[in-house]
Amino acid sequence: MKISWRPLDHAEYRASSWFPGLTGVRALAALAVVFFHYGGPVVDRLQGWIAVQLFFVLSGFLITTLALREEASAGRVSLRGFYVRRVFRIMPVYFLLLGLTALAVTLAGAYRSSRLADAMPFYLVFGNELVDYNTPYPTSWSLGVEEKFYLVWPALLVLTSFARTGRTALRLLIAGGVVTGVLFGALPLAPSQRWAELSVHYCSLVVGCLLGLALHHPRGFAVFRPLTSPAAAVLVALGFGVLQLSVKPLGQFFGGHWPFVVPVYAAGSALLLVAVLARGPVRRVLSSRPLKFVGDRSYALYLAQTGAAGVTGLVLPTGLGKAVATSAVALLFACGLRRWVELPSIAFGRRLLEKGERAPAAVRQEPARAE
Repeated sequence: MKISWRPLDHAEYRASSWFPGLTGVRALAALAVVFFHYGGPVVDRLQGWIAVQLFFVLSGFLITTLALREEASAGRVSLRGFYVRRVFRIMPVYFLLLGLTALAVTLAGAYRSSRLADAMPFYLVFGNELVDYNTPYPTSWSLGVEEKFYLVWPALLVLTSFARTGRTALRLLIAGGVVTGVLFGALPLAPSQRWAELSVHYCSLVVGCLLGLALHHPRGFAVFRPLTSPAAAVLVALGFGVLQLSVKPLGQFFGGHWPFVVPVYAAGSALLLVAVLARGPVRRVLSSRPLKFVGDRSYALYLAQTGAAGVTGLVLPTGLGKAVATSAVALLFACGLRRWVELPSIAFGRRLLEKGERAPAAVRQEPARAE
């Protein structure tokens, strides 16, 4: 296959209805989290916990890009369409696994001792990130962060759409203000204030929003365009790999305070997403069939990992073998969930929307989960 070595044009970017490489990014992020949880010291250098921030950046980027393209083609952003898609994409799998987790610990006689009973009121209303103790459904904390983002950011896009002039500038100002507020207001308080630590996750989401806003506009795209050449994309991908391996040293540099590392990682994640949009070897690897297969199931895989670890933990101690086995079992669960829960639910949501106005052409990629 002949590779075009020129950077991507803005018209080509706007005409793209699918970003295949981003599915591979989602797959690697999900697997990094699983390996961090169950791989033990052998994968400690990878620091896969922070890959959740990559999910956040990706989610902010795709949600914003989808909304802006809908606005450009239909003249407005449909909140009804957005929320119908999100509800039937997220909630069926989430609540099914929550129910199965509750059933399992109840049968084991540990519903209260596991503290799932204490956390359940938070889990039922997506206040997951407010639970500051361990439960049998721990990885769901990221859903609490994203659900609040979903409530606010699309509504802000709708409100700012009424501006006659300077719409993009206003949105950039709002998003930039959030990031600035986190960096210089909340972040200095993060070592001692939990609310400040939680705000850092929204910084990652809004960094993705800023990227979506910038790439949608011709001038903003021109700033990032050099990174979309295949050669530059390879260098960016390699640089991100170095950043991933440097997370622990960066944390030590900041006195062991992980929130200070997150904005640096979010910025690196945004540059990686730009590189993944480019034609060439990076996108080809990340859009390969195995990574696409895992990426399409990454949401369910992420939520099912604790249950999968309960199965593999019966025969394997924490270590590389357990991480591989847990990933495989979680993927098996995810395949069933995708076939019998996710896809039927998404299809049902689409049928509901078809009864209303016809959905405008937009980005076909489902936003990434903070799995």
